Order: sequence, then C-alpha cells, then structure tokens
Amino acid sequence: MRAVVQRVTKASVSVNGVLISKINAGLLILLGIEDADNTDDIEWLSKKIANLRIFNDENEVMNKSLLDTEGDAIVVSQFTLHAAIKKGNRPSYIKAARPEVAIPLYEQFVLKLEQELSRKVGTGVFGADMKVALLNDGPVTICIDTKNKE
Repeated sequence: MRAVVQRVTKASVSVNGVLISKINAGLLILLGIEDADNTDDIEWLSKKIANLRIFNDENEVMNKSLLDTEGDAIVVSQFTLHAAIKKGNRPSYIKAARPEVAIPLYEQFVLKLEQELSRKVGTGVFGADMKVALLNDGPVTICIDTKNKE
C-alpha cells in the first residue's frame, strides 16, 4: 500500500458536484493499493498514520498525532500512486490492484483506521471521478509505502 498523508486545515471530496465527505483540521490520506497488499499492510499502515506525530504541540513542535489532536481524516482511493514511469511518457498502472481486490482492502483499511481513531473516517467514492479540495497545513505531506518502510 502506498499513502500520501497530508496535514490539512480542511478538506473535502465531491463527485458530480455532490459533497461526499468534508473535514476540518486533520489528515487527507490518498491510498493506493496493489495486488500484493494484505491485512498486514492494513494493520501497519493504519497504526502508523494514526500515530504519526505531525501536528504541532503548544511549543509549535510537530509532536502530536491525529489521536492526540482528535483530528478528522478522509481516505481517498488513488490507483495512480502505483504509476510506473520507467519506460516512455505514459504511466503504466499494472501494479495497481483491480477493483475486485482493491475495494475490499480499501474498505478494510477505512474500518481499521476508524478503530484506531475511535471515530468515523470520511471517504471518497471508489473508482469515481472525484474532486478533492484541500488546504494543506504547513505544508506537511508524508509519503508512506508498506513495502518500503523508511
């Protein structure tokens, strides 16, 4: 799994002009799933995101997590995070999981993150043409890959 985690002051997801999810301060998580992903990836990634200390404390030091701040989260599926660009100029998405694999893993990830945070997590609409609006705070953007834990 690959995730792009953005600290935001607000974010929203719309489909066909209809607001699907909206949050205030918290995290916007773009999530890419590949065929090799499994429940171990879900467990590790959800725990890592919930505990990432990327929110400021009273001294303006990034020392608090989403759990500490009780911030909100939105998870948006994004297969393009698995784009391969080695050959040519047109990205290949061969590593991205097909919907029959990706949808259940995406849904399991959302549920696990909700358990970690003890609150509801916003989502997009899997496979839809979504419009994602955000105000990145900082900016703080972290890229995480469960297959390359750096």
